[in-house]
Amino acid sequence: MTKQKVIIVGAGLSGSLLAIYLAKRGIECEIFEARGDMRKETMSAGRSINLALSNRGIAALKEVGLDEYMLSEAVPMFGRMIHALDGSRKLLPYSGRKGEYINSVSRAGLNIELMNEAEKYDGVRFYFNEKCVDFDCASGEAEFESGKIVKGDTLVATDGAGSAVRSAMLHGGVPRFDFSQKWLAHGYKELHIPPSQNCLRERADTTRHFRDSTENPSAYADGSDVFQMEKNALHIWARHSFMMIALPNFDGSFTCTLFLAHKGDNGFEQLTDEISLMNFFETNFADAIPLMPTLTEDFFTNPTGNLGTIKCFPWNAGGKSLLIGDSAHAVVPFYGQGMNASFEDCRILNGLLDKHGTHWETVFDEFTNIRKPNADAIAQMAEENFYEMRDAVADETFQKKRALETKLEQTFPDYFSKYSMVTFREDLPYAVAKQKGNAQDKLLMEICAEIDDVSAIDLNEVMGKING
Repeated sequence: MTKQKVIIVGAGLSGSLLAIYLAKRGIECEIFEARGDMRKETMSAGRSINLALSNRGIAALKEVGLDEYMLSEAVPMFGRMIHALDGSRKLLPYSGRKGEYINSVSRAGLNIELMNEAEKYDGVRFYFNEKCVDFDCASGEAEFESGKIVKGDTLVATDGAGSAVRSAMLHGGVPRFDFSQKWLAHGYKELHIPPSQNCLRERADTTRHFRDSTENPSAYADGSDVFQMEKNALHIWARHSFMMIALPNFDGSFTCTLFLAHKGDNGFEQLTDEISLMNFFETNFADAIPLMPTLTEDFFTNPTGNLGTIKCFPWNAGGKSLLIGDSAHAVVPFYGQGMNASFEDCRILNGLLDKHGTHWETVFDEFTNIRKPNADAIAQMAEENFYEMRDAVADETFQKKRALETKLEQTFPDYFSKYSMVTFREDLPYAVAKQKGNAQDKLLMEICAEIDDVSAIDLNEVMGKING
């Protein structure tokens, strides 16, 4: 077989991971990135600095030998910590099984490690400040803003929701190319909770604390002078039409994301000055204010982002190009699966190269047929989970359902809630998790609406109904 060269457009998470997969096969990779080298530049404010890494993403990292390292740099989150309006808190575990949790990881840290690992292989070259502006679906040539034109044996676009390669496929490059973009009425703004003022420990000491808590969830549960809140949880202030969440960072801080409608009551357009902002927080997030000394500065400095879902088909132009990750299926962030789904794309694509070799058109066709139904499924579930996080987590019936699901997972090893199927079952396609999970959710909500005490429920009877 002749030496192959693949052009990758986008040096983000999935592009850098894909480069490692291909390089391990001896395939030459040239990766072109519109931005500068993040290893030498500061990340722009307002872009998410941490992500939720779960089993699907971990499975891909494991195949390239980076899973243990990245998990050692992560903060485990064992459940959702619900902050009520009166300041009280309640933890809803993600799973009733031991060892099932999600991990808060640094976006930049993970991306940098993937790039560094890719560069260890001969034939891998990164080019920064090279923005792709066009792609010729017939010739396979990519054109860049600098005037550079490049071509390999094929091209993989990992250039995100605003993909230039997808745009070229849409605008005449691929006949009957379907494309849809759906925006939520809500946007988001990133805020910050710093480490405790007593955070004087060395990084090595903090690392020990995190690793202790991975094995023992109760270890350092109060934050141990480093964190101002429970560190092993994803915090949610659910207020029905809007919400705020917070994920822990390795340095003891939390990244908060405020989700509000762009317009109307309790919308971004109404928060125009410090007085209106503080009145809004005092009414809705009073317990968070003492934790956020830079609230006003962060709010009026950081940009307001949009939240949308992108779907398209087909994902390939014959054997000339393939869309993966957000360029093919951007999703809203409410299931924490955007990165994990993109990493799973890389893992599935690598498996098809085992099957078909570098017969690119065959690989790309089969990849699209496998992944498209699952990408559509996680996109829908991510939108639905926005309303669950915003509204349902504070609902008494929903909390009873989560308690029942936890009991079922503790009692029956073969029972998985919908959340667990999506998050902890990398062997289960998203579409299957959606179908089975929706049926279970409907049944358990009906059961919990009729009872006062979850402990009084006959679990064997419930499992009989689930399996029936």
